Amino acid sequence: MTERTAQDISINSIELSVDGVRVRVAPGATVAAAVLTVDARTRTSVSGEPRAPLCGMGICFECQVGIDGVPYQRSCQILCSPGMRVTTCGEPSLP
Repeated sequence: MTERTAQDISINSIELSVDGVRVRVAPGATVAAAVLTVDARTRTSVSGEPRAPLCGMGICFECQVGIDGVPYQRSCQILCSPGMRVTTCGEPSLP
């Protein structure tokens, strides 16, 4: 097993933004993982409750976010890519 250092992770990480906050994740991380690193909610229920990723399989649709201006993307099914712009329900660009 190879030991990974903080420098290795920094060099090999992907940087994207979640609600304008810069986030670094490991290659292969889902957008849901990036959202969870900044404690953002993904949507608000009809009763006003904050929601977040739940099933991790794309079945429940609780993890919907806007990605690069496209709303209602299932964040648990999409891998992070460099420069990606993610908006959660708290941002005006996601209806």
